[in-house]
Amino acid sequence: MTPGSEAAYPDCPVVARTVKIGGLTKPQLIHKLREHSVLMNESAERLFADDRFTTLDTEQMLETVELTVGDLGYPRGATSGEFCARAGQLGLGLCPLELGPHLRLAFLDQPEGSFGSPIRQHKAPVGSITIASAALDDDPTTPKGFYLRRIDGVLWLRGYTSEKTHVWNPGDHLVFFCQTKHALRE
Repeated sequence: MTPGSEAAYPDCPVVARTVKIGGLTKPQLIHKLREHSVLMNESAERLFADDRFTTLDTEQMLETVELTVGDLGYPRGATSGEFCARAGQLGLGLCPLELGPHLRLAFLDQPEGSFGSPIRQHKAPVGSITIASAALDDDPTTPKGFYLRRIDGVLWLRGYTSEKTHVWNPGDHLVFFCQTKHALRE
């Protein structure tokens, strides 16, 4: 299967969500995450501390889709550059970093992801949902974005690092925002 084959997006199952972003400062977002007992790893904390991660003053609604790397036409996996380029061709865009904490707060009933699954080192964890967003810089030690997990009943907003050459698994879940109305299937 190549990108654009009939089993790929938009002819595949997706999870569509409308998520409100904006209207909260980073400290207010952290407070809300704590109110909901959401934990963050060191990489997520580093993203929040970075001045390049900003929030909108006013609220805005984003239409998003969750799909897999395979759904974008990559049955053997792809680098972020490859799947982001394909997503752009389909009317899907990279999300602002701010979507990560807002989606975490909107998706408090995320199913358990790791139960009975082997740990995958240097790979997206089983059951995680990665927010596809533009990296702050090219330094491989700078966190690239957020992902959501539920581990042993605990909700997490986690940051991750990745190199440009990293190949994501076909089953890795990604969230993009819909740049055009036709990108979101009815």
